Amino acid sequence: MKIPSLVLRQLYTNGSLTPTADGVAFRLKNRLTDAKLTALQSVTVDGREVGADDLTLSLDGGETLRASEVSSTSPVDFPLRRVVTVGVPGIEAGEGVHEIRLRFAIDGMGDLKFKVKDSVQPERPGRVTVPRDDADDYSDEAIGARRRFVEGYTACALDHVSSYSFDARSVAGNVESFVGVAQVPIGVAGPLRVNGEHAEGEFLVPLATAEGTLVASYNRGMKVLNLSGGVKCTVSDDAMQRAPVFIFEDARGARDFKAWLDEHVDEIAAQAESTTSRGKLQYIDTYLSNHFAFCRFNFSTGDAAGQNMVGRATFAACSWILEHNDTIRRFYLESNFATDKKASMVNIMKTRGKRVTAECKISGEVLREVMRVEPKGLAYHWGVAAGIGSVLSGANNNGLHSPNGITALFIATGQDVANVSESSAAILYAEHTDDDDLYMSITIPSLIVATYGGGTGLATQRECLDMLGCYGEGKVRKLAEIVAGVVLAGEISLASAISSNDWVSSHEQYGRNR
Repeated sequence: MKIPSLVLRQLYTNGSLTPTADGVAFRLKNRLTDAKLTALQSVTVDGREVGADDLTLSLDGGETLRASEVSSTSPVDFPLRRVVTVGVPGIEAGEGVHEIRLRFAIDGMGDLKFKVKDSVQPERPGRVTVPRDDADDYSDEAIGARRRFVEGYTACALDHVSSYSFDARSVAGNVESFVGVAQVPIGVAGPLRVNGEHAEGEFLVPLATAEGTLVASYNRGMKVLNLSGGVKCTVSDDAMQRAPVFIFEDARGARDFKAWLDEHVDEIAAQAESTTSRGKLQYIDTYLSNHFAFCRFNFSTGDAAGQNMVGRATFAACSWILEHNDTIRRFYLESNFATDKKASMVNIMKTRGKRVTAECKISGEVLREVMRVEPKGLAYHWGVAAGIGSVLSGANNNGLHSPNGITALFIATGQDVANVSESSAAILYAEHTDDDDLYMSITIPSLIVATYGGGTGLATQRECLDMLGCYGEGKVRKLAEIVAGVVLAGEISLASAISSNDWVSSHEQYGRNR
């Protein structure tokens, strides 16, 4: 498979071009897929070519070898995230921008080449920077040096921030310039009875929060759901997007491009899926406006949340598109139409992450005994707040506070907390039934969760996922169902508190910490 040059450029680490005693050096990092380097034939800097006999490769394990020693019979392992420093002797590169061309070979892909531009940065004496150890930035020594720097710079002791129980090297890939942890209290609510297709049973729910009454409120809602037979949860859709925009000479060019995309979707999918073992391109939605084509590439992402995965896959697909369609004038990988880290109507309608619904027919007797409210009164309250108040406010959620439970679960289980932005959207429905019960359901159209990758493998976060039986592959829909069930528990609890005028008194009793 031919790899587009736009993708190959991702191997180069921008800003790494550095003068050395005998020339220059720069870094390559594998951001694409596991590979074996079978040749580095030449590097050309500003038109001056240096061959394999003179080039050196310094591997991240400390080994250095000449490029001429690399061959198909003696390849260099180049797995994902490996860094290789290329030394180029005999080249003088002063401050400013320089053009670099590489010719090399990868096992199974043949000869490849690309060019980039990078610059040598001027010295900036007196500039304050956070200490960093390029060899091992997560060692006790590197962390200690950073902590002392912070304490000296701010005159603030990090006695609590510096207290943690896990190996600091486990956070590599999750945080840079690591100095310690923010310890968020975790409370446990439940058990919650979930009647899902993937989550079936009773679950103790870890909630990380500093908001008094939150755990107690969710616990009360779970009791009501349990006494009514549990909460029924259903995942109905699953998609993660990246949304590039292509710009044309005129509207006809954009229109014709949409048809061209439909004709080449199989080739585009092959390019996208070559970058990931889990992501699959499901379909491309194209929206035309003026002389622009806004394209939402929709992927399934397995048990990962998948934003980075689909970004890399879409980039590879777009690189192929740019090489095979000469009508495109300009291109941007993201047009803000995926609305990453933002709530939007397009994601409410089309789904970003998991689309999941939680529902329960709540016993009127239980509501009266536990919550001191009438089902008819709650249904009326829903009509006032959800049907009118939320419309007047322009809110993206006609429920009460679903982000409370979602955020607390996200922090506890190592989710990307900024995804609460999309996940905050919800559609709440309530109905007073003929037998004097209350049917209540909530749909979360863009719940972004993961049980694999990202922060889910960190020490305390993994323990919380293990509490739910949701760590690892094949568990993401189970987690989505549990989250939805927790959200519904929070809605019935707060709605009842407001309707019975217990809301303020509860916060006065449990939430005062001043």
